[in-house]
Amino acid sequence: MRVRGAEARHPLYEDILALIAGVVLPSTGVYILAQGGLVTGGTAGVALLISYTGVVPFGIAFAVINLPFFVLAWITRGPRFTVLSAVCIVGVASLPSLGPLLLGPLKPNLFAALLIGNLLAGVGILILFRHGASLGGFNVVALLAQDRLGIRAGWVLLTIDTLVILASLFVSSPLTVLASAAGAVVLNAVLAFNHRPGRYSAVLSP
Repeated sequence: MRVRGAEARHPLYEDILALIAGVVLPSTGVYILAQGGLVTGGTAGVALLISYTGVVPFGIAFAVINLPFFVLAWITRGPRFTVLSAVCIVGVASLPSLGPLLLGPLKPNLFAALLIGNLLAGVGILILFRHGASLGGFNVVALLAQDRLGIRAGWVLLTIDTLVILASLFVSSPLTVLASAAGAVVLNAVLAFNHRPGRYSAVLSP
């Protein structure tokens, strides 16, 4: 079913629930990926890479990396999108550090970590896209490319994510990098197949 413009407007309670899900699901996904020693794409992947060096924790790195993208988001998608995305970024930056307390230590095998972690992250990001928000960073670039050029956001993110994951060769084994690449395909396939130009253009409630 295709819905556009005002016909796709969500009531406020749906937006609130969606934003909560859009924070909790990716946060859980990032925690599972980290427990498996994997990397994902986007600014979350860059933040994970930095955290693996032991220099800066994931949450701080994730928040700082996203700062420059706020200007782009404000100019291209407006203040509401930017503010909501900032709230979601703070949530995702904070929750993975609570993973040991909320979920306990996990020892997922490589396949389970890449599949479950990236599916959770992909579905969470998809929910945010459909409710006028994002996790900032390259999400903003991908949405801009989709809006202006008609290129699916998932394919744009997959291209960027490939570069991020290749950079992980400096801190991870080739097997881990290969698994991370497979996970990036899973995450971005969720977006590419479910968030196409013109298919869904819902906006937040006023």
